[in-house]
Amino acid sequence: MDFAPTEEQTAARGLAARIFGDLSTHERLVEAGTGTDAELWKELCTAGLPAAVEEIGLLGLVLLLEEQGRTTAQVPFAASCVYGLLAVAGHGTDEQRERLLPPLRDGTAVATGAFPARGGVRADGGGRLEARLSGSVPYVPWLRDADLVVVAASDGDVGSDRDAGSDGDAGSDRDAGSASEAGPDSGPGLWIVRTADTGVATEPVETTAPWSAARLVLDRAPAERLGGAGAYEALLAVSRTAFAGLQAGVCAGSLARAVAHTNAREQFGRPLSTKQAVLLRAADAHMDTEAIRVTAYEAAWRYDTGLPYGPQALTAAWWASEAGKRVVHTGQHLHGGTGADLDHPVHRHFLWGRQLDAHLGCGSEVLQELGRLLVKGEVAE
Repeated sequence: MDFAPTEEQTAARGLAARIFGDLSTHERLVEAGTGTDAELWKELCTAGLPAAVEEIGLLGLVLLLEEQGRTTAQVPFAASCVYGLLAVAGHGTDEQRERLLPPLRDGTAVATGAFPARGGVRADGGGRLEARLSGSVPYVPWLRDADLVVVAASDGDVGSDRDAGSDGDAGSDRDAGSASEAGPDSGPGLWIVRTADTGVATEPVETTAPWSAARLVLDRAPAERLGGAGAYEALLAVSRTAFAGLQAGVCAGSLARAVAHTNAREQFGRPLSTKQAVLLRAADAHMDTEAIRVTAYEAAWRYDTGLPYGPQALTAAWWASEAGKRVVHTGQHLHGGTGADLDHPVHRHFLWGRQLDAHLGCGSEVLQELGRLLVKGEVAE
């Protein structure tokens, strides 16, 4: 395994770090409230960072999301890249790629995903490539900004056609990972829904972190199929890997603030950072952060090299969920009474860390899913 970034990945990461560092300041985050920083999103798109994701791969995206997480920048970067660019590029037909990718690349369109599936949406009617979706999803991140939503829906009378990825140009080989032989009942199908279409309603909801989230309500909303058999499982693994990378950045940012605070704050004439209890808490948080980072890197690297990556994505998600909670709690705790201030920057990392834990799925659920793969012997060496 070689996680060393390429020259292109390094350049993109440096550019992202500069833009996020310059524009995602505490003052701007306070001003944005629970909304998106439109100026920052425009700057990222002008710099070509969303468009670069197709070239630098999933590992490159993880590196960029680390930089976003360090500053808790309020832009739909992760959602649009994962559920838009990578989803369409990896599973879309030639026609879908030609039609949907250009606006996603330049940021004039934003995508998000109703993931993971909770069985609340069904696809009925239509043919192999079109259907009507009905149901609701209680929480979709960045839905208030989205033009497109990738919805995981249980098939109604179109289930028998799930193995048809397209009309002649099949979805990418990404569909053909460990789920390629699972058959038509292997999981929900993927459908693209436009938020502006009739039958699509969005209702703003507030979550732990300010992610411009909303409830998605579908009433026979028109939708087009995305990918074939195994597309849902493949995209779920990609999203877990990407959001684990985002969590690595959130944790790194929280720990960096705690280190700066304990170095500057003195007690009885000595910096707090010289206290053994503080050192041990910080060391544990550092090791947890590194575990999140390296497992996300491994899953992303395997994806980029065409190796099975589902179990590794689950491993990264488990570390991001379980260890992520510990790190952001430590970051807030090491700030002492200051950490209890809801307006302090470190509290934002705490909120993001807890929201990412919820988005990835609680650690016990993820561990149970990984355990099932181990029992079935589906974890590759």
